[in-house]
Amino acid sequence: MSKNYVSSILTDPDGFTQGIEGPACDKDGVLYAVNYARQGTIGSVSPQGICDVFVDLPPNSIGNGIRFHSDGDMFIADYTGHNILRVDMGTKTVSVFSHEPLMNQPNDIAIAKNNTIYASDPDWSNGSGQIWKIDTQGNSECLEKNMGTTNGIEVSPDETVLYVNESLQRNVWAYDILPDGGIENKRLVIQFPDYNMDGMRCDIDGNIYITRHGKGTIAKLSPSGEVLLEIELIGRDPSNLAFGGPDGCTCYVTIQDCGNIESFRVERPGRSWTLYADNI
Repeated sequence: MSKNYVSSILTDPDGFTQGIEGPACDKDGVLYAVNYARQGTIGSVSPQGICDVFVDLPPNSIGNGIRFHSDGDMFIADYTGHNILRVDMGTKTVSVFSHEPLMNQPNDIAIAKNNTIYASDPDWSNGSGQIWKIDTQGNSECLEKNMGTTNGIEVSPDETVLYVNESLQRNVWAYDILPDGGIENKRLVIQFPDYNMDGMRCDIDGNIYITRHGKGTIAKLSPSGEVLLEIELIGRDPSNLAFGGPDGCTCYVTIQDCGNIESFRVERPGRSWTLYADNI
């Protein structure tokens, strides 16, 4: 088994466009990421790094964040269509699960164990952003406005905390999740002195892995915001990450400047992976 925290190249450079984003693993260990070969696709990646187009999204839709529902369906933030799309993994049928014209551009999504979806919603031109909640019927509710450029978003393993980062402002915020899925008690986890942030994920211990776009690293933070280490990548512009592999301890990173995926091993599995493991 390879050494922990040493990144290696999984897929060939330039197989994905520079819009590569939103990695997520299904229950069978297949990795998915957006914009393989061309914009507007979802690409599949085998554990051996073999890529293919899994599905084409509807015209004028381009995906970003991907998460999986407890029944196995794929959800995709469609930032050009102001949608959350749903893909039936058996039939590959793509449908609109939620459409919200008031969204700037749904960017990344997180999903709770009860299938509540949380979406970051940046307005890059104005350096601002919002947070949305989408319930299990596809109804959307804006939880907070007038933020910075909201980007990475994640639920803690115990389902009590929502983390959201602001790329341009370099802040990571935490909120308490209320019984109805709302949020309160906003507090600052950390503000980085340099470089932007993009996607982020938690492991089962609550540690937060954050892509440092432009720095070429993944920062691993404790739940209280202490930087535990920074994992050096080969590419400079990581956009997002996901945990998978047979034990949930392989971290996959989408790299925009190289148009490919890197991977490295960690000690503890990812939170999202354990949601599947619990259902297998």
